[in-house]
Amino acid sequence: MNPDRAKPDVLVIDDEPQIRRLLRLTLSDAGYTVREAATGQAGLDEIARHSPDAIILDLGLPDLSGVEVLKRLREKSAMPVLILSVLGQEDRKVAALDAGADDYLTKPFGDGELLARLRAQLRRIKPAVATNTFCFGALEVDLTHRRVLKAGRPVKLTAMEYALLMLFITHRDKALTHRLILRELWGPHAERQTHYLRTYMLRLRRKLEDDLDAPQFFQTESGIGYRFVSAPPNSAPSSEA
Repeated sequence: MNPDRAKPDVLVIDDEPQIRRLLRLTLSDAGYTVREAATGQAGLDEIARHSPDAIILDLGLPDLSGVEVLKRLREKSAMPVLILSVLGQEDRKVAALDAGADDYLTKPFGDGELLARLRAQLRRIKPAVATNTFCFGALEVDLTHRRVLKAGRPVKLTAMEYALLMLFITHRDKALTHRLILRELWGPHAERQTHYLRTYMLRLRRKLEDDLDAPQFFQTESGIGYRFVSAPPNSAPSSEA
């Protein structure tokens, strides 16, 4: 986040005036500076001029697709991108996440969820405090000694389980697609081998979650993949893979 700005700067790229107005009111009331663009090219021009702290990007734009805008952005920047989609666009959401989107929202969405997801992405880009230990609720991960504790007790993880946990911690609060996780850990030949991932997700949940039916940390994104939630809410979605 740009330290010279008094308020985080968010660019909304959406061709629907009603959606832009809703987002402008919601974000302004929450203390954000809001910029708007109605087309993909106009959005890319705004990004080049102002370098916002985060982007809210609609997938259905009149000129460039949201995925194409994202691909062009990712050639130059890693700024957080929250995509907007409508019901039934799972394939397009997966494509956007694989292209580098950080999270997504399905229309219609609530103001609270929008702001929570935006805050999570902005937290990820704050300057990191030098540390080799991460704490998430009762979990403690010591990177120096490759040690994982749950409620103060050591948890034994295999090399692949630990690698999967590190991938989630590195991208905490971000929705990761099945394809991305499989590619990162098992290579491009394994992108369709989702049974690998289901097996290891179940192992991690058994070792690190308190309740397999209501996981706090390793949450399923239906039709998409998984998300590691670093600050779990009081209730969580089902662990069904």
